[in-house]
Amino acid sequence: MLTLLYRGSLKSCNYTCSYCPFAKSRDTRAALARDAAEVARFVEWVAGQARPLRVLFTPWGEAIVRRHYREAMLALAALPQVSQVALQTNLSGPLAWLADAPAGKLSLWCTYHPEQITLARFVERTRRLDMMGIQYSVGVVARREHYEAIHALRAALPAGGTVWLNAYDRRGPGYYTADDLAWLEAMDRWFRLQHMSLPSRGAACRAGSEVLSVDGEGELRRCHFIPQRIGNLYTDPLDRVLQERRCSRLRCECFIGYAQRRDLPLHEQFGDGLLARIPIATAC
Repeated sequence: MLTLLYRGSLKSCNYTCSYCPFAKSRDTRAALARDAAEVARFVEWVAGQARPLRVLFTPWGEAIVRRHYREAMLALAALPQVSQVALQTNLSGPLAWLADAPAGKLSLWCTYHPEQITLARFVERTRRLDMMGIQYSVGVVARREHYEAIHALRAALPAGGTVWLNAYDRRGPGYYTADDLAWLEAMDRWFRLQHMSLPSRGAACRAGSEVLSVDGEGELRRCHFIPQRIGNLYTDPLDRVLQERRCSRLRCECFIGYAQRRDLPLHEQFGDGLLARIPIATAC
C-alpha cells in the first residue's frame, strides 16, 4: 500500500512557541486560497485512483483550524481506496466535525504545548476524541522546562496511554543529563532513536517505494528530508517513480523519516498506528 505524506503551502500557526519558526505567523488570504486549491487538487487526484492509499498531512502550520483541511480529511476518509487519513495537529481547532468521519478512518498526531494551553483544557479535548472513537497519539517537545508537564500529562491520560517525546531541536551536547535520558526513555521507549540522531546513509528504507512526500504543487520526493525531486504526482506515472532506494542522508532525526527504515522495528511495533504515531496495544 502506498502512503503519501502531504505538506502544502500552509505556514501559519495560531500558537507562539518560542522554538518554532512558524509560531504565530500569518498566511495572507492569497496564500490560504492557494493552499486550499492545492489541497482540493490533491483530494481530486486521490479520488481518481484505484490503488490502496494512506495519507498523512504534515503541515508546517496548524491545519485543523482551516476548514479546507477538515473538509479534505472527511472527503479522503470517505473514499473506499483510502484506508487511513492522519494529521499532525496541536489539537486547538474545532473537533465536532470528526463525528462525521467513517469509523476507524481518521487519526490525529497531537502535540501538547504546555506554554500555550492548560493541561485541563488539552486533556478535555482528548476525552472528546475518546467519546467520538477517534484514535490519536499525544506527545510533547522534551524541553527541560516541560518535564513537570510531561509527567502531569502522562498521569492524566487513560491507563495504558502513552506519551511520545520529541528531542528538543536546539539541543546541544550535554543538554540532557544521564538522569534526564533515563527518565525520558522510561516515559517514551523510542525516545533514544530521535535523541541519538541515528546514522542512516545507506540504510534500507520504504521511502521512495512505499512512501512518498508530496508538496502542494504535486512535486514528489522520497522523504520530507531528502530534497531531490523524483517526479510529480499529477504528471508522472507512479509506477515509474516508485522504486527501492537507500537513504542518502547522513542521519535521520525525525519519526516521520526513521519510522520507514527497514532495519528498525517500528512498523511491527506501531502497525496501523504508524501514521499517527500510535503504538500497538497502547492506543489512546
